[in-house]
Amino acid sequence: MIHLYQAPKTADAPIFLFLHGTGGTEQDLVGLVSLLDSEAGYLSVRGEVSENGMPRFFKRLAEGIFDEEDLALRTARLIQFLRDQAAERSFDLDRLIPVGYSNGANIAANMLFEEALFKQAILLHPMVPRRGVTLPDLSDVRVFIGAGSNDPICPAQETEELSALLKQAGASVDVTWSNYGHQLVMPTIEAATDWLK
Repeated sequence: MIHLYQAPKTADAPIFLFLHGTGGTEQDLVGLVSLLDSEAGYLSVRGEVSENGMPRFFKRLAEGIFDEEDLALRTARLIQFLRDQAAERSFDLDRLIPVGYSNGANIAANMLFEEALFKQAILLHPMVPRRGVTLPDLSDVRVFIGAGSNDPICPAQETEELSALLKQAGASVDVTWSNYGHQLVMPTIEAATDWLK
């Protein structure tokens, strides 16, 4: 997978796993590291699917309708890539904190639906990746969800449903709302930074 890696500055600092939105690249979110935690490292990955030339992490059948077969395949591939990177670069997987935006937040959420790989995750404008599935025990996992009350792509009930599903699996979930739409905005990033402390 095409990716960027920067080692953390200290032995106990986290490594952010940056997962971009549709049409983004591995370059998009790396600037957030200085805002979230200046000591942290990052692993930033480019989605392997192309939709009309726009990188994504998995296929969709239509706006808001995911190709669940492809989602399962791409999630498994990404998890294996992360395991390989952890072995190659000698870090523990639970040091990774996914920071996913939109499509990237959806695959990050789906990784949590598969297994409790991470201790913390930041999901920015996510949707419910799959319904009617049993989630793993997430009682040791903290999740931050950044949502927009005027988001035309991810309506409020989608955010609330995802939060409820994660909580039912035992996760500690904090939802922060902005008055904006689907875009990333500084108040959300600042709230995520405070949440990390």
